[in-house]
Amino acid sequence: MSRDPAAARTALLDAGAWFAELVGELRPHHWTRPGPGTWDVRALVGHTHRALVTLGTYLTVPADDETCTGTAQYYALAAAATDSAAVAARGVAAGHELGRHPDATVRASLERVRDALAQVPLDQDPLIRTVVGGTRLRAYVPTRTFELAVHGLDLAQACGLDRTPPEHVLADAGQTALELAAHGGQLPEVLLALTGRRPLPPGFTVLP
Repeated sequence: MSRDPAAARTALLDAGAWFAELVGELRPHHWTRPGPGTWDVRALVGHTHRALVTLGTYLTVPADDETCTGTAQYYALAAAATDSAAVAARGVAAGHELGRHPDATVRASLERVRDALAQVPLDQDPLIRTVVGGTRLRAYVPTRTFELAVHGLDLAQACGLDRTPPEHVLADAGQTALELAAHGGQLPEVLLALTGRRPLPPGFTVLP
């Protein structure tokens, strides 16, 4: 499923802006609330912030060989290359690195990404070095939107805030979810559930 490069970048930046606004709404008592898994809210925000940090970093590091050819494949390769304990530990560390003013830290990272993307013409698709190896920018950008949207929703739920991303951000993240389902051979189950034929089994996920 192809994406328009301009629309994909807009979705990413708007997802980042929505996440930054959400972080700006957090109050001192929110930061120690439980989040998904073993994380508290600070670790969750730290992990989600990495969606911006990694893109800003990877855009400065070109790759020679293309290891990952698509958005869904990125998640499959990432799952094979990392373990849940390492991801959890990175989230905790990233939470501490947010500093005393997490909202300012997130906004600064968003602006770095905005400036870095502005240096790449829309008709160019550079090969960048990611955690899974060389990946085209067009394949990587939707993974960042997906992370910001899904974990942003996690954050809103953990803090009792009635906030959702803009519709075009949700649509972009939804397309990634469908690509993941297709890559994992799960589209029949997803289609049956979405049309009310059969519920998904407990614990179902399209993530590898």
